Amino acid sequence: MTEIAARSTFLKRTSSAMPENHGKQYAQGWRVAAICTILLLVSAFSQIDRILPFILAESIKSDLGLSDTQMGLLTGLAFAVCYSLLSLPLARASDRGSPRFVLVSCILLWSAMTALGGFAASFLLLAVTRFGVAFGEAGAVPAGHALIARKIRPERRGLAIGLFAMGIPLGTMVGFAVGGAIGDTLGWRTAMIGAGAIGGLVALLTFIVPGPTPAVIGTAAISEPFLRSSRRLLASPAFRWLFIAAIFVGFASAPFYAFSAPFLIRTQGFSASEAGLAFGLLQGLMGIVGTLVGGRWFDRAVSSGTGRVVGPPAILFLVASATTSAALFAPAGWLSIALLVPGMLSFSFMLPWAFGAAHLVAGDGKQAQASSLVMIGSGLLGPALGPLFVGMISDAVTAAQGPNGLGFGLLVVPIASVLTAVALLIANRRIAASLLRR
Repeated sequence: MTEIAARSTFLKRTSSAMPENHGKQYAQGWRVAAICTILLLVSAFSQIDRILPFILAESIKSDLGLSDTQMGLLTGLAFAVCYSLLSLPLARASDRGSPRFVLVSCILLWSAMTALGGFAASFLLLAVTRFGVAFGEAGAVPAGHALIARKIRPERRGLAIGLFAMGIPLGTMVGFAVGGAIGDTLGWRTAMIGAGAIGGLVALLTFIVPGPTPAVIGTAAISEPFLRSSRRLLASPAFRWLFIAAIFVGFASAPFYAFSAPFLIRTQGFSASEAGLAFGLLQGLMGIVGTLVGGRWFDRAVSSGTGRVVGPPAILFLVASATTSAALFAPAGWLSIALLVPGMLSFSFMLPWAFGAAHLVAGDGKQAQASSLVMIGSGLLGPALGPLFVGMISDAVTAAQGPNGLGFGLLVVPIASVLTAVALLIANRRIAASLLRR
């Protein structure tokens, strides 16, 4: 009877995640689908504008006379640091005020900076525009999640977060395919100016469709300074283990995406086009499946009332660790590609679970802040150090005349995946205990 009562209390808490005076602000009927569609477009265009310099890199280098080091500065660590750290103040603005206003402002900023990048005549001017893009995109995920918390009922939020996250693989596919085609036919400047102009239309739709989103009233998030509030969240064992899991995910995902195609080319004998087509299409498909299935599954986990809301992604990371390890030493290219699929799926499947669980632990009025902290965990150390570790191991094995140096280097990925699973399993227990006590 005690467990049944605890589950009932948990379900009541999750079904009334917004304060009472905001109950009438939830979207109804067609507007729910419209908001999710708009957020999908926002996420997709955020990803498109972020990755355009990747597919246009050779044209940009040739036109502006840039080096690989300069291109790396434009697209690498500096962008990641700016993107990750600026997300926290923008998340705070989303929690305290109108997330719609923050999101529209961010879209306009990154779209304008993407378009201005098409007019850049030097490395310095292009770098300024890319920092502007990073500034704007830093607020996309926190503000989008805060908008979901204000407008979407709790029982549908996991799916809404999954749809929002689905924009990442869709944006990647469209950005590489369409951006590359426009770059080849009309030039890199036209591709960037066009992407920025379309982003302006997305901003207009984002302003119109969701409707007013007034500030949350009567929560501790309004009065507590955001740095103190962030420390309080990280002091919570439930949130802290989610944050640790996010750090390990960064160490698994960044080298996975950076070196999988080179591994297939160097070790398995794929051509660049074959590796790009196979890996790109499978990653896009797994991204769509993972975010949608993960979002819906998370909603069901919350509805179960147990409070154990991150167990399934932990299991998937354990499976992915085993299959990725096998893929690095598979005797055939097709088998290696097939064994990489669970890894692709695990990263996208994780997104709605990680963000949704973070929102539950953080509570009302702190959803954007929770998302921002998860982004910082996954976006700083892993992308900065993970590929470096892989490269160092690969170089060391190759220098020692060892075969498949990159394969040995990529063992960082399954190791980090196991550590992610362990952190998630600990977080699963901590979150359940935390939520059932409330």
